[in-house]
Amino acid sequence: MRLNPKIPEGDLEKKWSNYQLKSQLINPANKKKLSVIVVGSGLSGAGAASTLAELGYDIKCFCYQDSARRAHSVAAQGGINAAKNYQHDGDSVYRMFYDTLKGGDFRSREANTYRLAELSAPLIDHFVQQGVPFAREYGGTLVNRSFGGVQVQRTFYARGQTGQQLLLAAYSQLYKMIKAKKVQMFPRSEMLDLVVIDGKAKGIIVRNLVSGQLERYAADAVVLATGGYSRVFRLSTLAIGCNGSAIWKAHKKGAFFAAPSFTQIHPTALPQSSEAQSKLTLMSESLRNDGRIWVPKQKDDKRKANEIPEDERDYYLERRYPSFGNLAPRDIASRAAKERIDAGYGVGRLKNAVYLDFKHAIEKFGLTTIQDRYGNLFNMYKKITGIDAYTTPMLISPAAHFSMGGLWVDYELMTTIPGLYAVGECNFSDHGANRLGANSLLQASVDGYFILPNTINNYLANEIKADHPTIDHPEFEKTEKEAQAHIDKILSINGTKTVDHFHRELGKIMWHECAMSRTKEGLKKAISNIEALKEEFWRDVKVTGDQYEMNTELEKAYRLADFIELGLLMCTDALQREESCGAHFREEYQTDEGEALRVDDEFSFVSAWEYDNGKFNLHKEQLKFEFVKPTVRSYK
Repeated sequence: MRLNPKIPEGDLEKKWSNYQLKSQLINPANKKKLSVIVVGSGLSGAGAASTLAELGYDIKCFCYQDSARRAHSVAAQGGINAAKNYQHDGDSVYRMFYDTLKGGDFRSREANTYRLAELSAPLIDHFVQQGVPFAREYGGTLVNRSFGGVQVQRTFYARGQTGQQLLLAAYSQLYKMIKAKKVQMFPRSEMLDLVVIDGKAKGIIVRNLVSGQLERYAADAVVLATGGYSRVFRLSTLAIGCNGSAIWKAHKKGAFFAAPSFTQIHPTALPQSSEAQSKLTLMSESLRNDGRIWVPKQKDDKRKANEIPEDERDYYLERRYPSFGNLAPRDIASRAAKERIDAGYGVGRLKNAVYLDFKHAIEKFGLTTIQDRYGNLFNMYKKITGIDAYTTPMLISPAAHFSMGGLWVDYELMTTIPGLYAVGECNFSDHGANRLGANSLLQASVDGYFILPNTINNYLANEIKADHPTIDHPEFEKTEKEAQAHIDKILSINGTKTVDHFHRELGKIMWHECAMSRTKEGLKKAISNIEALKEEFWRDVKVTGDQYEMNTELEKAYRLADFIELGLLMCTDALQREESCGAHFREEYQTDEGEALRVDDEFSFVSAWEYDNGKFNLHKEQLKFEFVKPTVRSYK
């Protein structure tokens, strides 16, 4: 199959407007005859569902949470980027495009990345009109701060709870459409499989998480907005329920999976404190605006942080990357922390952390200013650790966070299955091998509110006269039986080990061999170990309870079955890509200074994987750089 990214012709800054001028339109009366399923109700899902409903389509929206307000978009704390240049510090759409392309180590499409930057400015106006309480200067103008990988201030924020405020705005729009009976909302519902009829996505099979019943839903198109898959590492900054099952089921039905090994390790999370811990807590990257990261210059230093004098502290990011300092991109900051910890300079009870210190910021700006900027984050830190970070440096550590990989989509955000779209974090489209901070809320919002509603018409315009399959179609019955058989198989094993046991073992393999650094031998060992774990899981897992009740153990089990297979693909992808780029750091490919070494002449492509009965076939989308020449990525 030849991958067609559908990139419009013309100058970079005119591609999106040219696309819209030539795209098909649908009469408002005809939109009422078309239905769309949206799976997920976070920023991308709620934005897509509410906007498509406003346009006149019949929308069904599904989420596994008890309310759309509990979507994981709330966890993005630090801000949202936009090239509005309010600070008059030299920012522009082109500079934001270039920062994002460079930040992703030149492993994303120029056209998609430019569109992200181009639509960032109107998105801020859109959210202001919805009532998002962005921080403002005394005179009333919106204020910005910096995030990693840039030298301008383009991040808009609402204290340390930006994601929550944006989600509340999206939630209000979604529920306005629900009240108007233009959207049917299905909470506590989890997609178990995709229904494909004559090669097109035409519906989903859902499990009601309260009753356990399997249900069928048909539509003319399906939109996946189901977030990332970093829970494959088990310990991550994601909520416990976050999973990759929806996109994995779509992958097994024919949707190509792109760049699965590009997963981001966030440099500022709370360190793991015990083997029994189930998740990690993110501390916003915005803290790196004013906080300084350091470790003692003496190995295994047992003194308390405040007892270590200035001349015995190693501000290693400032030392290694003087141009960007503590605002080096996430992949670089995380690897630098790992290097210091592995070298014996780690701090904390388990020696697995570094310090994030606000002493100098408080001395310079005053306690009140720091409280105003980050107060809720400091309160959260104290609630979890019992430590007052205003007087004692925070302990932070790298943790699995965002997924740059996801379903392959073209410029229209359609997957390789006609009629199936992927928006937000569950697609691969904008970030390349590393995501810059504060671009996640941006991509999710832009995909849902601005892009999908302008691209889905090109497909749906041709579906008006096509057959509209109902849930009585044989393919629905076949897919439902397959989903039921999968559940029956899991429940019938009745082994001796818990789901958590297997997830813990998978997480250890993935963290050691396919996280911040990878090696050829390590990845081969990981694939072998995951294959063995998969065999043991299907032989010895024990799931208590039954299907027809609220059963979180069953939910964890069928999600973990997908994570195990996804882990195999991630390691396969990382093994195939014999270079270092962004978050993918192969130890065999690094400079003399320990930085990532790209191999552009061989690997300047998007790896798109096709599922083939348990095996994976590689397809390549060659990346063409017409407007930017890839350079050595340096932040020194």
